[in-house]
Amino acid sequence: MRAFIAFEMPEEFVDDVAALARRLARSVDGRFVPAENYHLTLAFLGEVGEVGARAAMDAMDEACRAAGPMPIEVEGLGAFGKRAGGAGLWLDVAKDAELTALAERIRAELDERGVAYDGSRSFLPHVTLARRAKLPAGTALPELPFPLPCEARSVTLFRSYLEKDGARYKPLYTIDLGE
Repeated sequence: MRAFIAFEMPEEFVDDVAALARRLARSVDGRFVPAENYHLTLAFLGEVGEVGARAAMDAMDEACRAAGPMPIEVEGLGAFGKRAGGAGLWLDVAKDAELTALAERIRAELDERGVAYDGSRSFLPHVTLARRAKLPAGTALPELPFPLPCEARSVTLFRSYLEKDGARYKPLYTIDLGE
């Protein structure tokens, strides 16, 4: 199964990001991510079996044991790639020390259990808004209502199903932070 570990985003944050995405979609072509798929990835595992998924759950338990809610503050927009087909467009989330430390703990616990993840990339906190986005050349983007700072209160192991109209995510295991 294809899987990843991520923060689930609070409902108010999701609503604010959806409003921002609707406004952005008026001037940017691309495949916008549905609001129910907004998340902040801590570790992308790729293909894992049942044993790997259980080891990932154990890693999450250990890494999140003493963690409280994590601060999420949007700093602006970012983009991955400049391909002819478009770029990945995302919300840049501040690299808070607590947030980064939790991502590093999760990755260290995955390493300890032999669970592979995309460790070639350093942790870059972001929420993906669109794929294959084509930013307007020479035209300024509209004024955007960025979400207010909030707290992520749960870490989830998701299974990802790739379908022709985009990805669909199913939560497999969730840890509530600070409880």
